[in-house]
Amino acid sequence: MIDINTQDEKQELIALVIAAQAGDRDAFGQIVEKFQNVVFAVALKRLRNYAEAQELSQDVFIQAMQKISQLREPAAFAGWIRSITVRMAINRAVRRAPDILVEPETLAANCVDPVTPLANLLENERADSVHVGLDRLREMDRETLQAFYVEGHSLREMSTEFDAPIGTIKRRLHVARKRLAKEMEELIAC
Repeated sequence: MIDINTQDEKQELIALVIAAQAGDRDAFGQIVEKFQNVVFAVALKRLRNYAEAQELSQDVFIQAMQKISQLREPAAFAGWIRSITVRMAINRAVRRAPDILVEPETLAANCVDPVTPLANLLENERADSVHVGLDRLREMDRETLQAFYVEGHSLREMSTEFDAPIGTIKRRLHVARKRLAKEMEELIAC
């Protein structure tokens, strides 16, 4: 709480509260200055969210300004403002929607259009480079990669199509990927 230890400080607070009850906005402004850190600390402790605690602090002082005339004992202001803060923090915590964690990929997919003209240009350049690299491969390597990656055939389908065991198809894919990577490196180096 605020440090109001001396009799003079207590009398000063009582005088400010009485003046604020009479409509003196400057007096209420001084009260806000004295209690804003306390109200914020209580709100932050209850809400555990900096931005919400700031917002709640403003709401507490608006509420206090509207209801200060109902405070019967000006000396009890410190406890009164704290109880308003606690009550409003509890209400806010109960009423707010629960925090939902969202994966960055999900957020980006739903909130930001990932397709930009630059992204389109780069994707087209990569696709063109891959096609040039595929054209530079031997027929077996090119057909194996196209069947799996372009046409989406399963290993079992490719085994039937190429009349070869699945293990052989896996080895062909592995070798063809390495050869394509080498071709791509040479294309980029040129």
